Amino acid sequence: MRELTSCIRKTLGLIVLCIFSGLCSLAQDKPGDTTTYHGRKHIDTIPFVVDSAEVALRIKNLNPYFTLHVDSSLAYKLEINKDQSKYYWFLRNSPIGLRINKDNGLLTFKAEKSFFLSGKLKYDYQYKVSVGVQNLESSSDHVDTSFYITFYNTDIIQSKIKPTIGSTVMVDEGDTIAFKVLCENGNFPIETITFFSNMPVKGATLVKKCDDDFIWSPGFDFVKESDPGKERTVILSFVGANKFMVRDTAQVKIVVKDALNYPLTVEDFKLTVNVINGYVLRLKYTFLQLDKGVKNTKSTRTTFDITGSTTALTGSILSSSKGANEQNIGKILPSVGISLVPVKEAVAPQKVSEQNQASQVRTAIKRLEYMVSDNALVGERDPDIAKKTAKLKEELKQMQVQLVDIPIEITSEMSEKELNQYFNSPKVMKKYRVKK
Repeated sequence: MRELTSCIRKTLGLIVLCIFSGLCSLAQDKPGDTTTYHGRKHIDTIPFVVDSAEVALRIKNLNPYFTLHVDSSLAYKLEINKDQSKYYWFLRNSPIGLRINKDNGLLTFKAEKSFFLSGKLKYDYQYKVSVGVQNLESSSDHVDTSFYITFYNTDIIQSKIKPTIGSTVMVDEGDTIAFKVLCENGNFPIETITFFSNMPVKGATLVKKCDDDFIWSPGFDFVKESDPGKERTVILSFVGANKFMVRDTAQVKIVVKDALNYPLTVEDFKLTVNVINGYVLRLKYTFLQLDKGVKNTKSTRTTFDITGSTTALTGSILSSSKGANEQNIGKILPSVGISLVPVKEAVAPQKVSEQNQASQVRTAIKRLEYMVSDNALVGERDPDIAKKTAKLKEELKQMQVQLVDIPIEITSEMSEKELNQYFNSPKVMKKYRVKK
């Protein structure tokens, strides 16, 4: 009974197994249904490799912005969603030094400092680079995109002040010195400028910011007599500061030399010439008075000469008109004219002193006029103006000393034109000319 039961169980198990095996084989032999296959849920952890023309080509890890420090390196590999061995990589408008491997899309760059020092690359400038990947077999299968790359520098470039003039300048008193104060900006530009000087500079313009003008004209009394070498040194300091109060200082040394005050010296020269002209005018009037006195004396002596000649002739006639029997025959009678000569000397003596004074005054007038003409100015900036003024003053002083005994008349009756006409008349010139 037990053996029969075990046999039945084994038989039933074989039947069930056969039925199950038949169902499995029927399911495997049944034609595949496309809808059923694609609707099956895939639970495998290994992803499918999709590389077909229907899938769009794209760059999976493109970074739109790159920022590099100077002297740094870049190595960045671009990836696509397809087999890279079938594609070609390229760049357009790339900055110098940036390269890409055409086979695997590896971007490499070495930001050497020489590129920036030579001006081939710039700091803080966004370079737009176009990158593309192209299928070697199909021209329509490609991607074109772009990214930006910027370079920066961590070196501190200090802003500096640059005056548009040398460090040492020579200038004379009365001249004007003018220059600009420029700024060479670094990382942080100069915002304010402070001006200092080792001594007061009166009338100078203040420099407060970049590109301001410094204008100063030292006066003629700036250099003192006690200054060594007749010069004075002024040191100007321009201190610029940025917003972080980092300072830079530029110094300009101005050597001011003693110079002649031309406006004042010209006025002094004109005043000296006016004084000489006034003194000459007074001398001409004095000469007129002296010459008139000499002329009156000459007229009186000429009258006495005519009278003496007439008297002498009368005496000779009376002597010859007497009779032969008279006792006066053979006697010599003295001429009356001889007796009149002492009378002429007593009545109209020669004014030798006045004539000498007139000649001396005339000589002084001629000399002063010649000195004024010989020392005339060449221009407003005549370099010898001081010497000429001193020479005229010395000549005037000598003439005044020589004529100290001659009373100088002050003209009030005749004009300057009339005095000049009389002084330069032919009669006067003939009368006082030097005779051989």
